[in-house]
Amino acid sequence: MAKSVSTVRTDHASRYLQQLCKHWSHKFEVEFNETAGKVPFRPEASLGLAADAANLILTLNVEKSEDLERMQNVVADHLKRFAFREELDVVWTADASAV
Repeated sequence: MAKSVSTVRTDHASRYLQQLCKHWSHKFEVEFNETAGKVPFRPEASLGLAADAANLILTLNVEKSEDLERMQNVVADHLKRFAFREELDVVWTADASAV
């Protein structure tokens, strides 16, 4: 299992969390509210989202490490499309504790 986290600084974290979750709810069994969400892309890949007043925290879990970069790009591209009015810095950091 590979895990990667990105903390994206934005004043609109809750809005983007909800937009992403609503977008993916057409294909997946998404759970979300104003401050947290989970998108189960498939049994071996999921995205956790958390929003506070200044940040959107994205936590990506994938079974195969070779899928990690592709999934990071998918999530970042979708977020940037919703946030087209501002330039977001989406930098992923591998979580060494993921097993």
